[in-house]
Amino acid sequence: MLHHQEILKKRKNLWRELVGGEIPRLWCPPLTHYKSDATLDKERMAAHWASMLPNVRAFLVPGSTGDGWEMSNDEIKMLLDFAIELAGKLDALLLIGVLKTDVASMKTAIAETLAMLKQKAGVEESIEVLKQTRVCGFTVCPPTGGNLTQEQIQADLETILKLDLPTAIYQLPQVTKNEMSPALIKRLAQRYANFLLFKDSSGSDRVALEDKGQSNVFSVRGAEGDYAQWLQESGGFYQGLLLSTANCFSARLRAIVTLLQKGKNEEAQNLSIRLTRVVDSVFELVSNLPQGNQFTNANKAIDHFMAYGAEAEQIPSPMLHGGRRLPEQVIREVGKILKNAKLIPQKGYLIGGTAIFSRDF
Repeated sequence: MLHHQEILKKRKNLWRELVGGEIPRLWCPPLTHYKSDATLDKERMAAHWASMLPNVRAFLVPGSTGDGWEMSNDEIKMLLDFAIELAGKLDALLLIGVLKTDVASMKTAIAETLAMLKQKAGVEESIEVLKQTRVCGFTVCPPTGGNLTQEQIQADLETILKLDLPTAIYQLPQVTKNEMSPALIKRLAQRYANFLLFKDSSGSDRVALEDKGQSNVFSVRGAEGDYAQWLQESGGFYQGLLLSTANCFSARLRAIVTLLQKGKNEEAQNLSIRLTRVVDSVFELVSNLPQGNQFTNANKAIDHFMAYGAEAEQIPSPMLHGGRRLPEQVIREVGKILKNAKLIPQKGYLIGGTAIFSRDF
């Protein structure tokens, strides 16, 4: 087993090799857009990704917000094929979401995805494959099960980490029905240099509050709200944010990070408070919808206005996975929230002409 300092050095070098510079502070799990026939709307997604630049250049595909839990394996393969091509055009980075409920399915998905990446890259060595395809790792959650012990969760996650591929671990008790302890994350961090990133969307932030960055794994917060206070410049214990709302508010979230870096904490906090109010209101509005998940539904509703601006309510509401649209009443209510906050652009990114790459997709 490697010594602790050797683990830290190897992890740092692996990040440098995959990213080529500083690790991004703001990440996004992009929405998956669909046409009326429920197929991927690649032109729309290309425009959407382009609209997030240069504020976001690192994407988790597919994340919960991108329907990763609902998609079939074939749908995921088609989405990843598109995302890898688009990331190359945009000079963006990808984390590949392996959102499966058991470790056997995770291993199978990783093996199949890596084989696809090797075919695209035309090389065999795994790290070189990832570099050429702009992939910086695979993201997994603990296996699903409310009765799993910490020892069982650790054993299953070690099965993935022993594949010796760059790995991100995702705390998502809303889906997995369990929660990794700070001690478990620390043990994994001390043993595996390829454990690169920890994402916590629980909202309880137990790992960050207890670990305080001691594990030296790059940590990103996935829960929404109070964005400024959780970052290290404000005395928090997260190094970055991996947020569903980066789909819609990338410039404002980037501004929060930048203001903190410049020591303008009060300005960052004021912007964070204003943004949190809007996000909380929209998430509450969609909380009881029977279709989709809260992250997807809230962001698809907001993104509808970012895409179409003042014309949004005259455009059919967004398609969800499975072929149903968001209720028009939700769109109207979200429009009121955004209008009151003065967040509706006069021209959206689809109306304003940022739909670059459309002829390629």
